[in-house]
Amino acid sequence: MSALDVRAFTVGPVQENCYIVLASTGAHAADGARRASKALIVDPGDEPQRLLAAAAALGVTIEAILITHTHFDHIGAVAPVARATGAPVYCPQIERTVLADIMRWVPPGFGPFDSYDADHTLAGGEQLSLAGLEIDVLFTPGHSPGHLTYAIGLPSAQPEQGAARPVGSERALLSGDVLFQGSVGRVDLPGGDWATLERSIGSLIESFPPETVVYPGHMAVTTLGRELETNPFLRELRAGVPQTAAPPGGTAPAS
Repeated sequence: MSALDVRAFTVGPVQENCYIVLASTGAHAADGARRASKALIVDPGDEPQRLLAAAAALGVTIEAILITHTHFDHIGAVAPVARATGAPVYCPQIERTVLADIMRWVPPGFGPFDSYDADHTLAGGEQLSLAGLEIDVLFTPGHSPGHLTYAIGLPSAQPEQGAARPVGSERALLSGDVLFQGSVGRVDLPGGDWATLERSIGSLIESFPPETVVYPGHMAVTTLGRELETNPFLRELRAGVPQTAAPPGGTAPAS
């Protein structure tokens, strides 16, 4: 039986989570798994040689590079990984100019990073088939204006001709900096907005079952159900009351 195989690599000084995602068949032990020959890489933020070595160790070719948003800690290694692999880069449409002129947006003390012109842009609502996986592209702004979440899963039964596959079935969420374990993405950066972020998180909770696994851009893996139950920033969502102002204090230590 096939299974979704998500490998996390925490990279760079901001401790960003980059993910290599592929399908594996059979045992999951390192010496027994039979894996797909192609994979996706999501948010290569730094340490490109480490990420390329990891892909080589897995025996996979990177078929595509997916970006959730263009804060520097999520895109610092996009250019070298794209050049080394030839993989096309999928970037939020609203934020493509940041990737194309990255150092303009990098705070002092970080970098240098190479800019890159995205091969494809995404606005949300797209359904992609890459590396033997199905990806639903979800527009989840609030942390940044064009932020995307990728709902990734194994191929499912094909819908009737002309019909879209249902969103929310058998998917893991690669959520970038929207939702963390016990926290949420910060909203004090340009383009951030708490009410917008809360609506984005609410849309994920409404669209996916509680057991859906969330692979965030920082910190540990979690589930939607755990966060709805325990995350202090989601208390209004638990109560069904929208919040119109950001909660006091910081949100997450990540950019």
